[in-house]
Amino acid sequence: MKTNNEKSVMKGWNLITDAFLKAGVEYIFGLPGESISPVQAAVENTPIQLITARHEQAATFMAEAYARITGKPGVVLVTFGPGFTNTISAMVNAQMSNAPVVLIAGAHGGKSPDRLGLQDMRQGPIIESIVKKSLVCRKPERIPEYIDMAFRCASQGRPGPVFLELPIDVLEGEVNAANVRKIGTLCESRPVDREDALRIMEMIEIAEKPIIMAGSGSYYSRAGGELTEFVEKVGIPAFTLKMGRGVIPDTHPLCFGSSIPTIPGCAGVAITDADLVILLGNRLCLFTVTGSFFNAGAKIIQVDIEPEEIGRNRAIDLAVFGDIRALLKECNGIVAQKANAGSLRARFQGWVEKLKKAHDEGRKSALNELTGQEFPIHPGVLVRGVDAFMDRDDDIIIADGGDAQVWMTVTRTCRSAMNILDSGLYGCLGVGLPYGLAAKLINPGRRVLVYTGDGSLGFNFMEIETSIRKKLPIVIVIENNKKWGMTSCSMKMKFKHLIPGTVEIGDPPYHKAVEALGGRGILVERSENIRPALEEAFASGVTTCINVMTDPEIIGPGSQALAILDSI
Repeated sequence: MKTNNEKSVMKGWNLITDAFLKAGVEYIFGLPGESISPVQAAVENTPIQLITARHEQAATFMAEAYARITGKPGVVLVTFGPGFTNTISAMVNAQMSNAPVVLIAGAHGGKSPDRLGLQDMRQGPIIESIVKKSLVCRKPERIPEYIDMAFRCASQGRPGPVFLELPIDVLEGEVNAANVRKIGTLCESRPVDREDALRIMEMIEIAEKPIIMAGSGSYYSRAGGELTEFVEKVGIPAFTLKMGRGVIPDTHPLCFGSSIPTIPGCAGVAITDADLVILLGNRLCLFTVTGSFFNAGAKIIQVDIEPEEIGRNRAIDLAVFGDIRALLKECNGIVAQKANAGSLRARFQGWVEKLKKAHDEGRKSALNELTGQEFPIHPGVLVRGVDAFMDRDDDIIIADGGDAQVWMTVTRTCRSAMNILDSGLYGCLGVGLPYGLAAKLINPGRRVLVYTGDGSLGFNFMEIETSIRKKLPIVIVIENNKKWGMTSCSMKMKFKHLIPGTVEIGDPPYHKAVEALGGRGILVERSENIRPALEEAFASGVTTCINVMTDPEIIGPGSQALAILDSI
Protein backbone atom coordinates (compact mmCIF):
# COMPACT_ATOMS: atom_id res chain seq x y z
CA MET A 1 0.00 0.00 0.00
CA LYS A 2 1.38 3.44 -1.04
CA THR A 3 1.90 6.12 1.56
CA ASN A 4 0.59 9.68 1.09
CA ASN A 5 4.16 10.77 0.46
CA GLU A 6 4.57 8.22 -2.34
CA LYS A 7 1.31 9.35 -3.96
CA SER A 8 2.54 12.93 -4.06
CA VAL A 9 5.64 12.04 -6.10
CA MET A 10 5.36 12.83 -9.81
CA LYS A 11 7.44 13.63 -12.87
CA GLY A 12 8.46 17.24 -13.47
CA TRP A 13 6.45 17.46 -16.66
CA ASN A 14 3.26 16.75 -14.71
CA LEU A 15 3.56 20.28 -13.30
CA ILE A 16 3.33 21.88 -16.75
CA THR A 17 -0.42 21.46 -17.30
CA ASP A 18 -1.61 23.69 -14.46
CA ALA A 19 1.16 26.23 -15.12
CA PHE A 20 0.13 26.60 -18.77
CA LEU A 21 -3.58 26.81 -17.98
CA LYS A 22 -2.91 29.43 -15.31
CA ALA A 23 -0.92 31.42 -17.90
CA GLY A 24 -3.88 31.29 -20.31
CA VAL A 25 -2.20 29.19 -22.99
CA GLU A 26 -4.58 28.33 -25.85
CA TYR A 27 -2.21 27.04 -28.54
CA ILE A 28 1.29 25.65 -28.64
CA PHE A 29 3.01 25.97 -32.00
CA GLY A 30 5.91 23.73 -32.82
CA LEU A 31 7.26 20.45 -34.15
CA PRO A 32 7.61 17.11 -32.35
CA GLY A 33 10.90 16.00 -30.86
CA GLU A 34 12.00 13.52 -28.24
CA SER A 35 13.30 16.18 -25.89
CA ILE A 36 9.99 18.02 -25.68
CA SER A 37 7.50 15.16 -26.02
CA PRO A 38 6.89 15.26 -22.22
CA VAL A 39 5.62 18.84 -22.62
CA GLN A 40 3.31 17.71 -25.41
CA ALA A 41 2.12 14.82 -23.24
CA ALA A 42 1.36 17.26 -20.43
CA VAL A 43 -1.24 19.10 -22.53
CA GLU A 44 -2.62 16.06 -24.36
CA ASN A 45 -5.96 15.95 -22.56
CA THR A 46 -6.43 19.68 -21.97
CA PRO A 47 -8.15 22.47 -23.95
CA ILE A 48 -4.70 23.55 -25.19
CA GLN A 49 -4.24 22.76 -28.89
CA LEU A 50 -0.95 21.59 -30.36
CA ILE A 51 -0.41 23.16 -33.80
CA THR A 52 2.31 21.23 -35.63
CA ALA A 53 4.03 23.09 -38.45
CA ARG A 54 6.50 21.84 -41.05
CA HIS A 55 9.47 23.93 -39.90
CA GLU A 56 10.44 25.53 -36.60
CA GLN A 57 10.81 28.94 -38.23
CA ALA A 58 7.21 28.79 -39.42
CA ALA A 59 6.00 27.63 -36.00
CA THR A 60 7.74 30.60 -34.38
CA PHE A 61 6.20 33.00 -36.91
CA MET A 62 2.80 31.51 -36.05
CA ALA A 63 3.40 32.14 -32.36
CA GLU A 64 4.55 35.67 -33.15
CA ALA A 65 1.44 36.40 -35.21
CA TYR A 66 -0.75 35.02 -32.42
CA ALA A 67 1.06 37.28 -29.94
CA ARG A 68 0.79 40.38 -32.11
CA ILE A 69 -2.87 39.87 -32.94
CA THR A 70 -4.10 38.93 -29.46
CA GLY A 71 -1.55 40.77 -27.29
CA LYS A 72 -1.14 37.55 -25.27
CA PRO A 73 2.06 35.48 -25.19
CA GLY A 74 2.38 33.08 -28.09
CA VAL A 75 4.06 29.77 -27.23
CA VAL A 76 6.44 27.89 -29.51
CA LEU A 77 7.85 24.51 -28.48
CA VAL A 78 10.88 22.99 -30.23
CA THR A 79 13.43 20.29 -29.69
CA PHE A 80 17.06 21.02 -28.92
CA GLY A 81 19.88 21.76 -31.38
CA PRO A 82 18.65 22.26 -34.97
CA GLY A 83 15.07 22.67 -33.80
CA PHE A 84 16.20 25.55 -31.59
CA THR A 85 18.50 27.21 -34.16
CA ASN A 86 15.75 27.09 -36.80
CA THR A 87 13.80 29.60 -34.70
CA ILE A 88 16.44 32.34 -34.58
CA SER A 89 15.36 34.58 -37.49
CA ALA A 90 11.75 34.44 -36.35
CA MET A 91 12.75 35.23 -32.77
CA VAL A 92 14.65 38.32 -33.92
CA ASN A 93 11.56 39.31 -35.88
CA ALA A 94 9.51 38.95 -32.70
CA GLN A 95 12.03 41.08 -30.83
CA MET A 96 11.84 43.85 -33.44
CA SER A 97 8.04 43.73 -33.56
CA ASN A 98 7.75 43.64 -29.73
CA ALA A 99 5.77 40.42 -29.80
CA PRO A 100 5.43 38.53 -26.49
CA VAL A 101 6.63 35.13 -27.68
CA VAL A 102 7.69 32.41 -25.23
CA LEU A 103 10.11 29.98 -26.88
CA ILE A 104 10.45 26.72 -24.98
CA ALA A 105 13.20 24.34 -26.05
CA GLY A 106 14.36 21.01 -24.74
CA ALA A 107 17.96 20.34 -23.74
CA HIS A 108 20.13 17.33 -22.98
CA GLY A 109 20.56 18.16 -19.32
CA GLY A 110 23.23 17.97 -16.66
CA LYS A 111 24.88 14.74 -17.82
CA SER A 112 25.55 15.85 -21.37
CA PRO A 113 27.89 18.91 -21.59
CA ASP A 114 31.09 18.23 -23.56
CA ARG A 115 30.17 14.59 -24.28
CA LEU A 116 29.26 15.34 -27.94
CA GLY A 117 25.79 13.88 -27.74
CA LEU A 118 23.30 14.01 -30.60
CA GLN A 119 22.34 17.62 -31.44
CA ASP A 120 23.84 18.87 -28.17
CA MET A 121 24.80 22.54 -27.93
CA ARG A 122 24.79 25.55 -25.61
CA GLN A 123 21.59 27.33 -26.55
CA GLY A 124 21.53 30.17 -24.04
CA PRO A 125 24.55 32.15 -25.33
CA ILE A 126 23.12 32.14 -28.86
CA ILE A 127 19.77 33.64 -27.93
CA GLU A 128 20.59 35.93 -25.00
CA SER A 129 21.08 39.01 -27.17
CA ILE A 130 17.75 38.41 -28.94
CA VAL A 131 15.31 38.00 -26.07
CA LYS A 132 14.14 40.04 -23.09
CA LYS A 133 15.24 37.21 -20.83
CA SER A 134 16.88 33.80 -21.24
CA LEU A 135 15.91 31.26 -18.58
CA VAL A 136 17.01 27.73 -17.71
CA CYS A 137 15.04 25.63 -15.25
CA ARG A 138 17.38 23.28 -13.39
CA LYS A 139 15.06 21.74 -10.77
CA PRO A 140 11.81 19.88 -11.59
CA GLU A 141 9.88 21.42 -8.70
CA ARG A 142 10.58 24.90 -10.06
CA ILE A 143 8.99 24.34 -13.51
CA PRO A 144 5.81 26.31 -12.60
CA GLU A 145 7.93 29.19 -11.28
CA TYR A 146 9.87 29.42 -14.51
CA ILE A 147 6.78 29.23 -16.70
CA ASP A 148 5.18 32.04 -14.66
CA MET A 149 8.40 34.07 -14.90
CA ALA A 150 8.65 33.61 -18.68
CA PHE A 151 5.07 34.71 -19.32
CA ARG A 152 5.29 37.71 -17.00
CA CYS A 153 8.51 38.92 -18.58
CA ALA A 154 7.19 38.49 -22.14
CA SER A 155 4.06 40.56 -21.58
CA GLN A 156 5.00 43.23 -19.03
CA GLY A 157 6.19 46.70 -20.01
CA ARG A 158 7.27 46.67 -23.63
CA PRO A 159 6.31 43.17 -24.85
CA GLY A 160 8.99 40.92 -26.30
CA PRO A 161 10.25 37.36 -26.67
CA VAL A 162 11.54 35.19 -23.83
CA PHE A 163 13.48 31.91 -23.97
CA LEU A 164 12.93 29.05 -21.53
CA GLU A 165 15.07 25.92 -21.61
CA LEU A 166 13.62 22.77 -20.04
CA PRO A 167 16.27 20.02 -19.96
CA ILE A 168 15.25 16.36 -20.24
CA ASP A 169 16.47 15.46 -16.77
CA VAL A 170 14.34 18.28 -15.33
CA LEU A 171 11.21 17.19 -17.22
CA GLU A 172 11.75 13.55 -16.25
CA GLY A 173 12.94 14.25 -12.70
CA GLU A 174 10.83 13.21 -9.74
CA VAL A 175 9.04 15.89 -7.71
CA ASN A 176 7.34 15.82 -4.36
CA ALA A 177 4.23 17.98 -4.71
CA ALA A 178 4.80 19.37 -1.23
CA ASN A 179 7.99 21.04 -2.47
CA VAL A 180 6.31 22.92 -5.35
CA ARG A 181 5.74 26.63 -4.79
CA LYS A 182 2.39 28.03 -5.91
CA ILE A 183 3.43 31.18 -7.76
CA GLY A 184 1.33 33.32 -10.07
CA THR A 185 1.62 37.06 -10.41
CA LEU A 186 -0.63 39.35 -12.43
CA CYS A 187 0.68 42.83 -13.24
CA GLU A 188 -1.76 45.24 -14.86
CA SER A 189 -0.40 48.61 -13.77
CA ARG A 190 -0.57 51.28 -16.48
CA PRO A 191 1.71 54.15 -15.45
CA VAL A 192 0.66 57.67 -16.36
CA ASP A 193 1.42 61.10 -14.94
CA ARG A 194 -1.29 63.77 -15.09
CA GLU A 195 1.43 66.42 -15.32
CA ASP A 196 2.56 64.87 -18.62
CA ALA A 197 -0.98 65.08 -19.97
CA LEU A 198 -1.22 68.74 -18.94
CA ARG A 199 2.09 69.56 -20.63
CA ILE A 200 0.95 67.84 -23.82
CA MET A 201 -2.21 69.93 -23.88
CA GLU A 202 -0.17 73.11 -23.28
CA MET A 203 2.03 72.33 -26.30
CA ILE A 204 -1.03 71.59 -28.46
CA GLU A 205 -2.66 74.89 -27.51
CA ILE A 206 0.27 76.95 -28.84
CA ALA A 207 0.78 74.84 -31.98
CA GLU A 208 -0.50 75.85 -35.40
CA LYS A 209 0.09 72.66 -37.39
CA PRO A 210 0.19 69.62 -35.08
CA ILE A 211 0.03 65.98 -36.15
CA ILE A 212 -0.25 62.67 -34.32
CA MET A 213 1.66 59.59 -35.46
CA ALA A 214 0.29 56.45 -33.80
CA GLY A 215 2.53 53.39 -33.96
CA SER A 216 2.51 49.81 -32.73
CA GLY A 217 2.44 50.91 -29.09
CA SER A 218 -1.02 52.36 -29.67
CA TYR A 219 -2.22 48.96 -30.84
CA TYR A 220 -0.59 46.97 -28.04
CA SER A 221 -2.12 49.42 -25.56
CA ARG A 222 -5.52 48.94 -27.25
CA ALA A 223 -5.84 52.71 -27.41
CA GLY A 224 -7.95 53.02 -30.57
CA GLY A 225 -11.10 54.29 -28.88
CA GLU A 226 -9.26 56.82 -26.74
CA LEU A 227 -7.19 58.03 -29.70
CA THR A 228 -10.25 58.51 -31.90
CA GLU A 229 -11.99 60.43 -29.11
CA PHE A 230 -8.96 62.67 -28.59
CA VAL A 231 -8.52 63.41 -32.29
CA GLU A 232 -12.18 64.32 -32.64
CA LYS A 233 -12.24 66.52 -29.55
CA VAL A 234 -9.12 68.49 -30.44
CA GLY A 235 -9.22 68.32 -34.25
CA ILE A 236 -5.64 67.12 -34.78
CA PRO A 237 -4.89 65.20 -37.99
CA ALA A 238 -3.58 61.70 -37.35
CA PHE A 239 -1.38 59.20 -39.15
CA THR A 240 -0.73 55.55 -38.31
CA LEU A 241 2.19 53.20 -38.76
CA LYS A 242 2.95 49.47 -38.58
CA MET A 243 0.65 47.72 -36.10
CA GLY A 244 -0.95 51.07 -35.35
CA ARG A 245 -2.57 50.96 -38.80
CA GLY A 246 -6.33 51.05 -38.37
CA VAL A 247 -6.40 51.92 -34.65
CA ILE A 248 -8.09 54.99 -36.03
CA PRO A 249 -9.60 54.08 -39.42
CA ASP A 250 -8.14 55.45 -42.64
CA THR A 251 -11.72 56.33 -43.54
CA HIS A 252 -12.00 58.73 -40.58
CA PRO A 253 -12.00 62.37 -41.79
CA LEU A 254 -9.08 63.20 -39.48
CA CYS A 255 -6.94 60.17 -40.35
CA PHE A 256 -4.68 60.24 -43.39
CA GLY A 257 -3.40 56.68 -43.38
CA SER A 258 0.22 55.66 -43.12
CA SER A 259 2.77 58.15 -41.82
CA ILE A 260 5.58 56.86 -44.09
CA PRO A 261 6.65 60.03 -45.90
CA THR A 262 7.60 58.35 -49.20
CA ILE A 263 4.17 56.92 -50.01
CA PRO A 264 1.33 58.52 -52.00
CA GLY A 265 -0.75 60.84 -49.83
CA CYS A 266 0.06 63.78 -47.59
CA ALA A 267 2.43 62.25 -45.04
CA GLY A 268 5.43 63.94 -46.63
CA VAL A 269 3.75 67.35 -46.52
CA ALA A 270 2.58 66.82 -42.95
CA ILE A 271 5.96 65.75 -41.59
CA THR A 272 7.91 68.54 -43.26
CA ASP A 273 5.37 71.27 -42.35
CA ALA A 274 4.15 70.28 -38.89
CA ASP A 275 5.29 72.43 -35.98
CA LEU A 276 4.31 69.78 -33.40
CA VAL A 277 4.71 66.00 -33.87
CA ILE A 278 3.17 63.68 -31.26
CA LEU A 279 4.60 60.16 -31.45
CA LEU A 280 2.41 57.58 -29.71
CA GLY A 281 4.28 54.29 -29.40
CA ASN A 282 6.19 55.07 -32.56
CA ARG A 283 9.91 54.46 -32.92
CA LEU A 284 12.13 56.94 -34.73
CA CYS A 285 13.44 54.29 -37.09
CA LEU A 286 13.56 53.29 -40.76
CA PHE A 287 9.82 53.84 -41.21
CA THR A 288 10.01 57.41 -39.94
CA VAL A 289 13.29 58.01 -41.81
CA THR A 290 14.78 58.33 -38.29
CA GLY A 291 13.04 61.70 -38.01
CA SER A 292 15.24 63.20 -40.74
CA PHE A 293 12.30 64.62 -42.70
CA PHE A 294 10.68 66.35 -39.73
CA ASN A 295 10.47 70.12 -39.79
CA ALA A 296 13.72 71.25 -38.15
CA GLY A 297 11.81 73.70 -35.97
CA ALA A 298 9.09 71.30 -34.93
CA LYS A 299 8.53 70.38 -31.30
CA ILE A 300 8.49 66.61 -30.73
CA ILE A 301 6.50 64.76 -28.08
CA GLN A 302 7.33 61.07 -27.78
CA VAL A 303 5.26 58.68 -25.67
CA ASP A 304 6.51 55.13 -25.14
CA ILE A 305 6.24 52.34 -22.58
CA GLU A 306 9.97 51.70 -23.03
CA PRO A 307 12.26 54.56 -21.91
CA GLU A 308 15.19 53.47 -24.10
CA GLU A 309 13.15 54.21 -27.24
CA ILE A 310 12.62 57.85 -26.33
CA GLY A 311 15.15 60.13 -27.98
CA ARG A 312 16.59 57.61 -30.44
CA ASN A 313 17.98 59.46 -33.50
CA ARG A 314 16.52 62.86 -32.56
CA ALA A 315 16.23 65.10 -29.51
CA ILE A 316 12.76 65.06 -27.95
CA ASP A 317 11.13 68.16 -26.47
CA LEU A 318 8.73 66.26 -24.22
CA ALA A 319 9.52 62.66 -23.30
CA VAL A 320 6.64 60.73 -21.75
CA PHE A 321 7.23 57.27 -20.32
CA GLY A 322 3.97 55.43 -19.85
CA ASP A 323 1.00 53.60 -21.27
CA ILE A 324 -0.61 55.32 -24.28
CA ARG A 325 -4.19 54.34 -23.55
CA ALA A 326 -3.96 55.57 -19.94
CA LEU A 327 -2.35 58.83 -21.08
CA LEU A 328 -5.03 59.48 -23.71
CA LYS A 329 -7.74 58.85 -21.13
CA GLU A 330 -6.13 61.52 -18.97
CA CYS A 331 -5.86 63.91 -21.94
CA ASN A 332 -9.52 63.36 -22.85
CA GLY A 333 -10.50 64.15 -19.29
CA ILE A 334 -8.54 67.40 -19.42
CA VAL A 335 -10.07 68.39 -22.77
CA ALA A 336 -13.57 67.73 -21.42
CA GLN A 337 -12.91 70.31 -18.69
CA LYS A 338 -11.61 72.95 -21.08
CA ALA A 339 -13.82 75.61 -22.54
CA ASN A 340 -11.63 76.20 -25.60
CA ALA A 341 -11.68 72.72 -27.20
CA GLY A 342 -13.98 74.02 -29.94
CA SER A 343 -11.63 76.89 -30.72
CA LEU A 344 -8.75 74.42 -31.12
CA ARG A 345 -10.74 72.42 -33.65
CA ALA A 346 -11.57 75.59 -35.54
CA ARG A 347 -7.94 76.76 -35.47
CA PHE A 348 -6.63 73.50 -36.87
CA GLN A 349 -9.31 73.24 -39.57
CA GLY A 350 -7.25 75.11 -42.19
CA TRP A 351 -4.30 72.79 -41.53
CA VAL A 352 -6.58 69.75 -41.90
CA GLU A 353 -7.96 71.06 -45.19
CA LYS A 354 -4.44 71.61 -46.54
CA LEU A 355 -3.53 68.02 -45.72
CA LYS A 356 -6.77 66.70 -47.18
CA LYS A 357 -6.08 68.44 -50.48
CA ALA A 358 -2.49 67.15 -50.58
CA HIS A 359 -3.69 63.68 -49.64
CA ASP A 360 -6.33 63.51 -52.36
CA GLU A 361 -3.95 64.84 -55.00
CA GLY A 362 -1.16 62.50 -53.95
CA ARG A 363 -3.37 59.43 -54.03
CA LYS A 364 -4.94 60.42 -57.31
CA SER A 365 -1.65 61.02 -59.07
CA ALA A 366 -0.19 57.71 -57.90
CA LEU A 367 -0.45 55.21 -60.73
CA ASN A 368 -3.03 57.36 -62.48
CA GLU A 369 -1.33 56.60 -65.77
CA LEU A 370 -2.25 52.92 -65.47
CA THR A 371 -5.24 51.66 -67.39
CA GLY A 372 -5.41 48.19 -65.91
CA GLN A 373 -4.79 46.71 -69.35
CA GLU A 374 -1.02 46.39 -68.94
CA PHE A 375 0.54 43.03 -69.73
CA PRO A 376 2.16 41.59 -67.73
CA ILE A 377 0.06 43.04 -64.91
CA HIS A 378 1.45 46.09 -63.14
CA PRO A 379 1.82 45.25 -59.40
CA GLY A 380 0.14 48.55 -58.55
CA VAL A 381 -2.98 47.39 -60.40
CA LEU A 382 -2.89 44.05 -58.57
CA VAL A 383 -2.64 45.53 -55.07
CA ARG A 384 -5.40 48.03 -55.78
CA GLY A 385 -7.62 45.18 -56.93
CA VAL A 386 -6.89 43.11 -53.84
CA ASP A 387 -7.40 46.07 -51.50
CA ALA A 388 -10.72 46.94 -53.14
CA PHE A 389 -11.92 43.36 -52.77
CA MET A 390 -10.83 42.98 -49.12
CA ASP A 391 -13.15 45.80 -48.05
CA ARG A 392 -14.80 44.37 -44.95
CA ASP A 393 -13.89 45.92 -41.62
CA ASP A 394 -12.67 42.58 -40.32
CA ASP A 395 -10.71 41.42 -43.40
CA ILE A 396 -7.07 40.55 -42.73
CA ILE A 397 -4.29 40.87 -45.30
CA ILE A 398 -0.86 39.43 -44.53
CA ALA A 399 1.87 41.13 -46.57
CA ASP A 400 5.11 39.23 -47.22
CA GLY A 401 8.16 39.91 -49.34
CA GLY A 402 10.27 42.85 -50.43
CA ASP A 403 8.55 45.16 -52.89
CA ALA A 404 5.48 42.90 -52.80
CA GLN A 405 5.04 43.66 -49.11
CA VAL A 406 5.62 47.38 -49.61
CA TRP A 407 3.18 47.60 -52.53
CA MET A 408 0.47 46.20 -50.27
CA THR A 409 1.31 48.17 -47.14
CA VAL A 410 1.30 51.51 -49.00
CA THR A 411 -1.96 50.68 -50.76
CA ARG A 412 -3.99 49.03 -48.03
CA THR A 413 -7.04 50.86 -46.72
CA CYS A 414 -7.25 50.04 -43.00
CA ARG A 415 -10.80 50.32 -41.73
CA SER A 416 -9.95 48.80 -38.36
CA ALA A 417 -7.01 47.44 -36.43
CA MET A 418 -5.33 44.34 -37.84
CA ASN A 419 -6.57 44.88 -41.40
CA ILE A 420 -2.93 44.31 -42.37
CA LEU A 421 0.01 42.50 -40.80
CA ASP A 422 3.55 42.34 -42.13
CA SER A 423 6.99 41.31 -40.91
CA GLY A 424 7.75 44.67 -39.32
CA LEU A 425 11.08 46.39 -38.82
CA TYR A 426 13.24 43.28 -39.23
CA GLY A 427 11.88 42.75 -42.75
CA CYS A 428 12.09 38.96 -42.53
CA LEU A 429 10.85 37.08 -45.59
CA GLY A 430 8.69 33.99 -45.25
CA VAL A 431 6.22 35.28 -42.66
CA GLY A 432 3.23 35.18 -45.00
CA LEU A 433 1.91 31.64 -44.74
CA PRO A 434 2.64 31.20 -41.00
CA TYR A 435 1.08 34.57 -40.14
CA GLY A 436 -1.91 33.74 -42.32
CA LEU A 437 -2.48 30.38 -40.63
CA ALA A 438 -2.27 31.91 -37.16
CA ALA A 439 -4.64 34.71 -38.16
CA LYS A 440 -7.18 32.22 -39.51
CA LEU A 441 -6.80 29.96 -36.48
CA ILE A 442 -7.59 32.84 -34.13
CA ASN A 443 -10.27 34.36 -36.39
CA PRO A 444 -12.00 31.48 -38.22
CA GLY A 445 -14.89 33.69 -39.32
CA ARG A 446 -12.74 36.39 -40.94
CA ARG A 447 -11.40 36.43 -44.49
CA VAL A 448 -7.61 36.04 -44.46
CA LEU A 449 -5.51 36.74 -47.54
CA VAL A 450 -1.75 36.30 -47.82
CA TYR A 451 -0.19 38.68 -50.35
CA THR A 452 3.32 37.51 -51.11
CA GLY A 453 6.18 37.74 -53.56
CA ASP A 454 7.17 34.58 -55.38
CA GLY A 455 10.56 34.60 -53.66
CA SER A 456 9.25 34.90 -50.11
CA LEU A 457 6.61 32.24 -50.77
CA GLY A 458 9.34 29.63 -51.09
CA PHE A 459 10.66 30.00 -47.54
CA ASN A 460 7.75 28.23 -45.87
CA PHE A 461 5.86 26.83 -48.85
CA MET A 462 5.10 23.50 -47.15
CA GLU A 463 2.97 25.29 -44.58
CA ILE A 464 0.30 25.03 -47.27
CA GLU A 465 0.10 21.39 -46.21
CA THR A 466 -0.38 22.60 -42.62
CA SER A 467 -3.18 24.86 -43.82
CA ILE A 468 -4.95 21.98 -45.52
CA ARG A 469 -4.31 19.49 -42.69
CA LYS A 470 -5.62 21.90 -40.04
CA LYS A 471 -8.54 23.03 -42.25
CA LEU A 472 -7.50 26.69 -42.23
CA PRO A 473 -8.67 27.94 -45.65
CA ILE A 474 -6.60 30.98 -46.52
CA VAL A 475 -6.24 32.65 -49.91
CA ILE A 476 -2.73 33.25 -51.25
CA VAL A 477 -2.08 35.88 -53.91
CA ILE A 478 1.38 35.72 -55.47
CA GLU A 479 2.91 38.80 -57.05
CA ASN A 480 4.97 36.70 -59.43
CA ASN A 481 7.70 38.53 -61.34
CA LYS A 482 9.93 35.44 -61.56
CA LYS A 483 12.81 36.98 -59.57
CA TRP A 484 14.03 38.42 -56.29
CA GLY A 485 12.39 41.74 -57.04
CA MET A 486 13.83 44.23 -54.54
CA THR A 487 17.39 43.02 -55.07
CA SER A 488 17.03 43.14 -58.83
CA CYS A 489 15.72 46.71 -58.61
CA SER A 490 18.70 47.66 -56.47
CA MET A 491 21.08 46.13 -59.01
CA LYS A 492 19.43 48.05 -61.83
CA MET A 493 19.76 51.34 -59.99
CA LYS A 494 23.29 50.67 -58.75
CA PHE A 495 24.95 48.70 -61.56
CA LYS A 496 22.57 49.39 -64.48
CA HIS A 497 22.26 45.65 -65.09
CA LEU A 498 21.43 42.40 -63.34
CA ILE A 499 24.30 40.23 -62.15
CA PRO A 500 23.74 36.91 -63.98
CA GLY A 501 22.69 33.94 -61.90
CA THR A 502 21.69 35.92 -58.83
CA VAL A 503 18.09 37.13 -58.92
CA GLU A 504 16.33 34.80 -61.35
CA ILE A 505 14.12 32.17 -59.71
CA GLY A 506 12.19 30.79 -62.68
CA ASP A 507 8.49 30.26 -63.06
CA PRO A 508 7.31 27.16 -61.14
CA PRO A 509 3.55 26.56 -61.42
CA TYR A 510 2.87 27.44 -57.80
CA HIS A 511 -0.88 27.17 -58.30
CA LYS A 512 -0.53 23.59 -59.51
CA ALA A 513 1.76 22.74 -56.58
CA VAL A 514 -0.97 23.91 -54.21
CA GLU A 515 -3.47 21.74 -56.06
CA ALA A 516 -1.13 18.76 -55.68
CA LEU A 517 -1.12 19.32 -51.91
CA GLY A 518 -4.92 19.25 -51.83
CA GLY A 519 -5.81 22.91 -52.31
CA ARG A 520 -6.99 24.94 -55.28
CA GLY A 521 -4.92 26.86 -57.83
CA ILE A 522 -5.74 29.70 -60.23
CA LEU A 523 -3.43 31.33 -62.79
CA VAL A 524 -4.09 35.01 -63.58
CA GLU A 525 -2.39 36.77 -66.50
CA ARG A 526 -4.87 39.60 -67.22
CA SER A 527 -6.02 42.27 -64.77
CA GLU A 528 -9.70 41.75 -65.58
CA ASN A 529 -9.42 38.28 -64.07
CA ILE A 530 -8.14 39.44 -60.66
CA ARG A 531 -11.52 40.01 -59.01
CA PRO A 532 -13.18 36.87 -60.46
CA ALA A 533 -10.24 34.85 -59.16
CA LEU A 534 -10.62 36.34 -55.68
CA GLU A 535 -14.35 35.62 -55.68
CA GLU A 536 -13.72 32.02 -56.74
CA ALA A 537 -10.96 31.56 -54.17
CA PHE A 538 -12.99 32.71 -51.18
CA ALA A 539 -16.07 30.83 -52.34
CA SER A 540 -14.10 27.57 -52.59
CA GLY A 541 -13.74 27.08 -48.84
CA VAL A 542 -10.28 25.54 -49.27
CA THR A 543 -6.76 26.90 -49.31
CA THR A 544 -6.38 28.56 -52.69
CA CYS A 545 -3.38 30.00 -54.52
CA ILE A 546 -3.88 32.76 -57.10
CA ASN A 547 -0.67 32.96 -59.13
CA VAL A 548 -0.59 36.42 -60.74
CA MET A 549 2.02 37.14 -63.40
CA THR A 550 3.33 40.69 -62.89
CA ASP A 551 5.69 42.97 -64.79
CA PRO A 552 9.32 42.20 -63.80
CA GLU A 553 10.57 45.59 -65.07
CA ILE A 554 8.71 47.71 -62.54
CA ILE A 555 10.81 49.29 -59.79
CA GLY A 556 8.66 49.11 -56.69
CA PRO A 557 8.07 51.69 -53.95
CA GLY A 558 10.19 49.80 -51.44
CA SER A 559 13.21 49.85 -53.72
CA GLN A 560 12.70 53.53 -54.44
CA ALA A 561 12.37 54.35 -50.74
CA LEU A 562 15.56 52.45 -49.86
CA ALA A 563 17.41 54.37 -52.56
CA ILE A 564 16.24 57.63 -50.98
CA LEU A 565 17.29 56.46 -47.52
CA ASP A 566 20.73 55.46 -48.80
CA SER A 567 21.24 59.03 -50.00
CA ILE A 568 20.46 60.59 -46.59
